[in-house]
Formats: sequence, C-alpha cells, structure tokens
Amino acid sequence: MKTAILTPLKEELAILVTELERFGLNKQELRLGNIDIFEFCELDLLVACGGHGKTQFGIQAQYLLCQAPQIDLLVCAGVAGALSNSLNIGDVVVATETVEHDYNLKFISRPLPRFAGDPQIIEVLQNLSQMNSAFSIHFGGVASGDEDIIDAVRGQELMNLTDCIAVAWEGAGGARACQFSEKHYVELRSVTDTANHQAAADFEANLVIAMHNLAEIIVRWRASIKKSRASIKSADS
Repeated sequence: MKTAILTPLKEELAILVTELERFGLNKQELRLGNIDIFEFCELDLLVACGGHGKTQFGIQAQYLLCQAPQIDLLVCAGVAGALSNSLNIGDVVVATETVEHDYNLKFISRPLPRFAGDPQIIEVLQNLSQMNSAFSIHFGGVASGDEDIIDAVRGQELMNLTDCIAVAWEGAGGARACQFSEKHYVELRSVTDTANHQAAADFEANLVIAMHNLAEIIVRWRASIKKSRASIKSADS
C-alpha cells in the first residue's frame, strides 16, 4: 500500500524528516507539481507538508492524490492538544475517528461529521501499542476544527460535544479528500499540550519530542508491514 504522510505545519515536517533520518532512513527529494516531497524508499513512504487548517490541508491532500494516483493511504501526522486526562505530553493518539467539531449547522439539526480511521491500519497500530516505549499509544477520536483550544473550560466542552480525547485542526480536511478520492485514511497525533492557557508555550516546548515519538511509531509501523510482506513471500516460495 503506497502511503503518503502529510504534516500540517512546515515545522512538523522538518522535525519528522530529521527524526526519520536519525532512525537510519535515507531520503530522496522530489517535486510533484507544486508540492515538495521527501521519499523514504525503505518504508515505501512519501512525506510532505499538507498546510495549516482544514481547507488548506484538504486542498493539498487532494492535489497530491491527483498528482500521485498510486497513493492508497493518506496519513495526517502532526501534534495535538489533549482533551482527556489520560493523555500525557508526548503520547501518540491513533484516531479511530476524526470528528469535525466546527461544522456548525443552524438551519437544521444534524450530527457532527465523523470520519472513521482505516480499520486495518488501526489494527496494525494496536499491535504496536504492546511494545515497550517511553510514551503510550492511545486510540480514540480526534476533534478537528480551525480553532486553537487555549481554555480548559472550552476543552471540556469540546470533549463533551465530540467524545474525543484530543484536538487538532486539519484532520477533517484530509479525511474529506480521501473520502472523495476513495482512498484509505488515518490521523496520527502526538500530544504537545493540554489545551489550556499554557498551550502556545507548551506547543513550542514539546514539539520536538512529540514529533520524535510520531517518527518512532511510523518507523515501527512500516517496518512491521515490511516484515509481514517478507514472511508471506517466504511462505509462498
């Protein structure tokens, strides 16, 4: 399954690429249309920036899928604020669903848009959660909306509204692009803050460790797939 990983922010992309290289992976730089890409052939990965906010992320995700139709799976990978007290700084959240919390209909009443993460990818990542690590892997909903959550009261309100355990911006944009293009999708987030008045400062302080942990999960995940493929080929030969 050809996979593309899009980070919302350029800062996230720079750190992710650096951390993947520190895991011993070699990158190749290329350009697809208007998007600069880092390709990690050992893990069959394309890595690029998707843009800040749901709309920009959705536009660039859809553009990439059109430029590279061989992509089967799109991953939104970046940082998030914790809504649940069970999450610690640096923990990774695998979104079982992405919930678009700022889709505010007023004329009629309708449930918030919810986009399920790819179940096969989630199952593989659940197996990784048993491995020893300095951080924990959580599975639950991620709220998506163009709003900085910098108040504990608003964070609690959002958790009650969506039943999500973390909050970020861009996930719904990527989910919509993949739904439209009939591609697989999952959102991965690492926690930098607790969505309160210290969120901005905590984001800056914890960005590197959060993206390092995401890189570790990505390497483990793709390596497990590669190992599984090798086992299947060995059994068939």
